[in-house]
Amino acid sequence: MSLVVASRRATPLLVTAAGLFLLTLPHAQAQWWKRAPVDFEQCADAAEKSPTKAEKTAALADCNAKFAGRRKAGGGYSYYDFLQDRTFDIAGPNPTPEEQKKIDEAYTAYLASQRRSNEAAQATARQQREQQEQQVQQLQQVALRTEVERVRVPVPVERPKVQQTVGPRPKGAPCTKGSFSCEWPRLSESLNDLKKLFNPTQSKPAKKG
Repeated sequence: MSLVVASRRATPLLVTAAGLFLLTLPHAQAQWWKRAPVDFEQCADAAEKSPTKAEKTAALADCNAKFAGRRKAGGGYSYYDFLQDRTFDIAGPNPTPEEQKKIDEAYTAYLASQRRSNEAAQATARQQREQQEQQVQQLQQVALRTEVERVRVPVPVERPKVQQTVGPRPKGAPCTKGSFSCEWPRLSESLNDLKKLFNPTQSKPAKKG
């Protein structure tokens, strides 16, 4: 009997405790949703209150993953696309599908512009390289032509000495020992002497009276 009475007394207490729990649960959930960050700035502020550095770093990384936009001073948000190095204005903390489509289209145009710029730069570099090669070829041709002209220039030839006519040496002229002009008179006298030996002089015929 005493056990039944005790249980009947305890039942209202359990009901009251369960009721209080059910009443406080929605309030706690409402408080949690109220504290949930709506953009990156609120999320970063909450991450700064983390007890340890590791938790703070992890919380900031989670904020970056959740929110792509950044709050602007004058209202609204901006999205920075590092691939294009460009900022886009967006309505909320994250781009909408339509805004993301425009960002992707701008990136496609950016790639096309970069490709055209690269092609123009390559064409300019190629043209400069060809001009340099042409200048080098022209300089080589000028150097070769100059070398050929230098080789073709005739070398001055020493003027030949006029040979003197063989003949009797003038009297009183200097005589070089061993030279033909000096030895010739003596040879002529020797030849004349030999002729006289082999051809004696014939006596002149007597004159008729």
